[in-house]
Amino acid sequence: MKYAYYPGCSLEATAGEYDRSVRTVCAHLGIELQELPDWSCCGASSGHSTNRQLAQALAGRNLALAERVGLDMAVACPACYLQMRSTCREVRDNSQNREELVRLIDMPYEARYDTRHLLDIIYNDIGLEELKKKVVRPLEALPLVSYYGCYLVRPPEVVGFDDSENPQSMDKLLAALGAEVKDWSGKVNCCGGGLSLNRREIASRLVAEISEMACRAGAQAMVTACPLCHSNLEMRQADGKQNKLPVFYFTELIGLAVGIDEAASWMRKHLISPSSLLASHDL
Repeated sequence: MKYAYYPGCSLEATAGEYDRSVRTVCAHLGIELQELPDWSCCGASSGHSTNRQLAQALAGRNLALAERVGLDMAVACPACYLQMRSTCREVRDNSQNREELVRLIDMPYEARYDTRHLLDIIYNDIGLEELKKKVVRPLEALPLVSYYGCYLVRPPEVVGFDDSENPQSMDKLLAALGAEVKDWSGKVNCCGGGLSLNRREIASRLVAEISEMACRAGAQAMVTACPLCHSNLEMRQADGKQNKLPVFYFTELIGLAVGIDEAASWMRKHLISPSSLLASHDL
């Protein structure tokens, strides 16, 4: 099982622990990741909202590079994932759009390969039963909520690997690791990550609502697959609030459960340390 791996800007910088957990966990599960050569920003930060042609060209260049190596692309960041899939869909269904993109990037591109999020790959290709076989340190009674955010499962006509209003893939994956996964209604609420710089008060309010909902559900931590959501959920929990909820990447918990020794080191970069929580559950 081999994919062209697109790390994206966040995983190369502020979310370096996510990148390390992705690469290590995939190797452990038998997923070969070949980093996309000479990849560049996908335009999901600001390009998509300022210039459609620029956004398509940024994403399209990376898609063309993956096509050149003849592999489907694996992406860990939901914003990058959505940007790639949207661009591929627009040019695959419209020859005029494809011709325009090819002109902009000055590279051939026929939209022959797929872009998939890593959660989709592990859940659907590796499968829960195979994952369970690799668990050596079950996350016994660790109360968690899965937080999917806006981009991972929306819009359904572009993404489509899970339900857009009540997704279950991360919930079932965490349960397969032995965790106590709580049901809650905040799993696809917006955390305001896109407003963190220009409307901080809105982002803080949204995060406070999400964290309170998670607490009411009985969770002791939140789990995400998005680097922007992860940083926003950690930074924006209410100032002065006691017992702020740690936030994990789903790949970090896979690494912990399957016995990868370096898994604990990935979490040292977290703004809210999960060490006491994990210790209280003998993890």
